[in-house]
Amino acid sequence: MVSPNLIRHQAADEPIAINDNTKKLFQVIYSEQDKKEESDSDAPVIRVSELISRLAFFYEKVRNAVDYDEEHLLRKNAISRILRRQVVIEGVIKDVDSEGLSNHLLVELIRGGYLPNNKVPEIKIKEVSFLLEKYMRLKDQLSLKVNTSLNLKSNLSEAKDVLNEKNRMIHWLLDLAACEIEDSLAPNRVKQMIANNMFDVLSSDIVLPKELPYEADLEIQIYLSMGRKFLKLDKEMLSFVLFKYYNDAWIELGIKESFTKEDESKLSKIAASIPELTKKIDYQLNHPLAKQLDKIVRRYSLFFNVLSETVEENPTKVYAEIQKGEKGFINLIRKTCEKKYSKAKSRLWRAALRSIIYIFLTKSIFVFLIEVPAIKWFHEPLNPVALGINVAFPAILLFFIVLLTQSPQEDNTNRIIEGVKEISFIGKEKKQPLILRLQKKRNLFASFIFNFIYAVSFLFSVYVIILGLSFIGFNWVSITIFLFFLAFVSFFSILVARGVKDLMIIERRENLGTFVLDLFYMPIILVGRWLSNNISRVNIFIFIFDFIIEAPFKILVEVAEDWTKYVRERRDNME
Repeated sequence: MVSPNLIRHQAADEPIAINDNTKKLFQVIYSEQDKKEESDSDAPVIRVSELISRLAFFYEKVRNAVDYDEEHLLRKNAISRILRRQVVIEGVIKDVDSEGLSNHLLVELIRGGYLPNNKVPEIKIKEVSFLLEKYMRLKDQLSLKVNTSLNLKSNLSEAKDVLNEKNRMIHWLLDLAACEIEDSLAPNRVKQMIANNMFDVLSSDIVLPKELPYEADLEIQIYLSMGRKFLKLDKEMLSFVLFKYYNDAWIELGIKESFTKEDESKLSKIAASIPELTKKIDYQLNHPLAKQLDKIVRRYSLFFNVLSETVEENPTKVYAEIQKGEKGFINLIRKTCEKKYSKAKSRLWRAALRSIIYIFLTKSIFVFLIEVPAIKWFHEPLNPVALGINVAFPAILLFFIVLLTQSPQEDNTNRIIEGVKEISFIGKEKKQPLILRLQKKRNLFASFIFNFIYAVSFLFSVYVIILGLSFIGFNWVSITIFLFFLAFVSFFSILVARGVKDLMIIERRENLGTFVLDLFYMPIILVGRWLSNNISRVNIFIFIFDFIIEAPFKILVEVAEDWTKYVRERRDNME
């Protein structure tokens, strides 16, 4: 590959020039693609049994099916789960050291298919152990503080509250450790460069009015919004971003082979500041500017994603097209948009399939476990049709919602092209600043009227549904279960279709149909969100996997792995 010569040229038809940030992006993408993997064939790597790995991989697939989350979060979630089991559950009966924990963690990740077998160098065990060591020491510091506090408590209720807070803090620290380990396992220079470029654009374009007292929070809020909308970080990963933001020296503590007295002093200060630090983190995660910034950052994330994917296709070709003029580059951007639309639709169906499996395993099965016994308990007639509808309805509803989800159109692509030109070409920068608004609070009377209308529309929708279900022989137990699934799946479908919605720049046109749909269907979706955030989180299958199945299964896997090593050693000795 010939490296693009990033020097400004005059095009024959329409002179254009890319800005410095875009040049840097070209250089990083080119260097990452041109980088030769210099692996030492003699360097020892972590190796696990292929047969045992298949068993662990199958277990992880089933475990992830009953605990739905986005694909890019699965490895981080697995790291967090392994750490909790090793430190909180099994740590009660055995000593846990950072290097042993690191080795166990990486081996489990390889077995589960989260890391490649025979590829991860053994030196990675030491690197991860350095990261874990500081968290283990910080946990010990917190435990010491809690134990001291417990000795001063004479009230049993107060002592219980202190212990609960200690457990919450330990789980929080392990989640932070999982986020840092995930970062160390999958560093991405291209995404980091894009994030830096995006921050430069947003921090210069976004203007905060004088009446909004958030000047000190604006930069970190922009960065958090980029984490949500561009990097797709979850709450734990955003908390880790803030944890680093408030503790400048934290990252440096994880790159040493030993801890000095100065390091211990820093850890002690961090431990003492944890209660106040968690309050700051919670405040930033629920900041008043978050919703406004998310809307802005979502658009710019799409612009930068399209630009980077276009360049990654062939940096030399893309740069050559820019040298010729704007037309060829725009055609490449248009092709990238079309590919993204197609991929988003494919991912939508893949996510829908995972979601249908998840809903069936965690929700539909309860129709048999709850509906039939409840009907008998209340002496209601058993309607096989109603039972069948309640079992099949969630999957069918989600299928049709996905089927009717529309891909972006040509006008959406044209707006993306304008956005990409705005962030990459000199002279095309945004002329008008993005001014954040002071959110006006609706008066109590208006809020009451609007809430009343929503409540009435919700009750009317439910009433019509009940009439229809009663007509085909549903009893009140079956109707209740049907309404639960309707609300839950309606909200869940929004999460599944989020990948396609994120590609939409042009806002939906309002008409009578959308108005009626919003009036009568949106309240059902809001009820579904409440159910998802509260009742549906009580997932008995997760409890069964984490506390009943996982620990014994992993022990059996360890024994089987040791046995295969023993057999292999005996076979080698025969030669």
